[in-house]
Amino acid sequence: MGNLFCSHNSIHRRFDLKGSSLGRTTDKPQTEIDQYTTLKDLDLNFIFRLKKQWFQEFQRQVDRDCDFLEQEKIMDYSLLVGVHFRHNGEKLLTEGCMDNDTNTVSTLRLSRGYMDQFLADPNGLSKIKLGTSMPARAELTARKNDCEPQLIGEPTGEYYDVILYFGIIDILQDYDISKRLEHAYKSFQYDPTSISAVDPRQYSRRFKDFIYKAFQEDS
Repeated sequence: MGNLFCSHNSIHRRFDLKGSSLGRTTDKPQTEIDQYTTLKDLDLNFIFRLKKQWFQEFQRQVDRDCDFLEQEKIMDYSLLVGVHFRHNGEKLLTEGCMDNDTNTVSTLRLSRGYMDQFLADPNGLSKIKLGTSMPARAELTARKNDCEPQLIGEPTGEYYDVILYFGIIDILQDYDISKRLEHAYKSFQYDPTSISAVDPRQYSRRFKDFIYKAFQEDS
């Protein structure tokens, strides 16, 4: 995490994303969440929208990485995502959330003019690499209040100007006997598709399906 988030920008929110739902939420109350809290799949309340060229590059790399990890019988990896809010990020942290604060929403909302200005700046472009200092629009989402866990909430139309840092981590866990037993045991108690411990092929497919809902091409 230290290597991935090594930047002069503050990381205001960090997410560890697997694509599973069982136990995939922080145990901290909303008021105690800060920039050092690692949030999980069910805590994710954004869709990250990348420019077409960057999204296509991102998609190609995730496909290659997942194919390789599947061939090596690896599972239980995550996409670690760090989010830097370009405007009033510290205010966002101190207030804990942005759902009900219209002032925070209005000051953080992205104007498309900013993205055009950023792309026209050669110094800004030179710093962008896949997973490092990538400008994006983060659209706030809201989950329905029902019993069924919803991995990706409904888009709200509220956008934020962010810089993203991300990469696949925890790539050393193979589908060994302990993970097979974990899968068998938990499958008796829970929906087998909701648990993290599944075979590498299913894990790769589920991981990509979720990531390509959390990250989308900006229209």
